[in-house]
Amino acid sequence: MKILIMIPAYNEELNIERVVNNLIENYPQYDYVVINDGSKDDTAKICKEKGFHLIDLPINLGLSGAVQAGMRYAWQNGYDAAIQIDGDGQHRPEFIEKLAEELDKDNAQIVIGSRFVTQKKPHSLRMLGSNVISAFIKLSTGFRLNDPTSGMRMFNRDIIKEFALNINYGPEPDTISYLIKKGVRVKEVQVQMDERVAGESYLNFTRSMKYMILMSFSILFIQGFRKR
Repeated sequence: MKILIMIPAYNEELNIERVVNNLIENYPQYDYVVINDGSKDDTAKICKEKGFHLIDLPINLGLSGAVQAGMRYAWQNGYDAAIQIDGDGQHRPEFIEKLAEELDKDNAQIVIGSRFVTQKKPHSLRMLGSNVISAFIKLSTGFRLNDPTSGMRMFNRDIIKEFALNINYGPEPDTISYLIKKGVRVKEVQVQMDERVAGESYLNFTRSMKYMILMSFSILFIQGFRKR
């Protein structure tokens, strides 16, 4: 299976070299591309100086635009699967093979690296939003998604094409919920993730709550009007 690792990156100058070097040194069987999403720091400069494979977006498009750029690259270059991992290093590439095996089994189309297949969610405010989104996905689709906010997602070629050639296909829980409702086969695989070691996450408490509310509203009310 020809697999592309997509690395959307916004202001990840403190992490991107470590993340990419780990792939180059330890996982050379996979291709990768960094999608610099109009970073204001030296993310693009570091990638260019180090000779990393780079899609350098001139402006910030947000995660959806960055991932669509990666999907277009994957589609145009004939990849069988594409996996999204974060530029902060929290997603461990050692689990990519496990996701690929699941994608190749039972005709799965999307495989999500989940922290909570065999492990229980901790009781925290951070996990409150995840629980709420899970509940609304279950309510609207009948499918239980344990880790809906996981950014570690692998897509087969059919889904790559769908993301690459259509608008409004953001890599977010509401789109995953929509695709489940439309018959896309989604699986979860237990993985472990690391905490961010440098830089700051975009999602502070206020933004996390806003994100939860927007995702919940979209899952319950907006996705029903979408047509595939």
